[in-house]
Amino acid sequence: MRDALAPLLDRVLESCSQGLQAREPLLQWLHLLSEWNQHVNLTAASSASELVELMVTDAQILSERIPFSATVVDVGTGGGSPGLALGILRPDLHVTLVEPLSKRVAFLRTTLHRIGRDNFHLEPVQGERLLADSPRFEVAMSRATLPPIEWLQLGVQLIKKEGGVWLFLAKESPPSWNAAILEELVPYQWPFRKEYKRSAARYRRQLLTPS
Repeated sequence: MRDALAPLLDRVLESCSQGLQAREPLLQWLHLLSEWNQHVNLTAASSASELVELMVTDAQILSERIPFSATVVDVGTGGGSPGLALGILRPDLHVTLVEPLSKRVAFLRTTLHRIGRDNFHLEPVQGERLLADSPRFEVAMSRATLPPIEWLQLGVQLIKKEGGVWLFLAKESPPSWNAAILEELVPYQWPFRKEYKRSAARYRRQLLTPS
């Protein structure tokens, strides 16, 4: 699998400024993922190309759009997408991976030990548990953990006043909610299955002014 993954990953990373230094840790992670996925439900990918698409593409799209040294939270990170991939691509970021399922947590711990990066923090809890703390993140993201509007409603409670919440959308339109403003919509497609269109939407909190 590793031999098949390498050229596919290179194609996804060819336009990424951090691609060269991220290549080896990304390959280590994807190789571990393919091994563990035989026994633990980490991804629906059924081929090497789908694995690279599903696990790396979203992070690659965001890697050029996150502020330098930002604090990032990925709620429901599962096998590591997009948060783990993003933190590998952008070692300046401080990434908190939130995942409640014990087998997935074990996989993430193994991966973080293997790749040897120190810009990650793992929270083995439900995303809602983070609401007990003051909003401390500059960027919040989640993929397929909650319906888009439900994630938006949770995400805005996790970010600082000027922070941003990212949603990943397939066929859905960006949700509307009076407590959040859509600031950016980035359309893209899977690199190997170009018929699959996606978009990433960034929202900021709507600050209410006293009447």
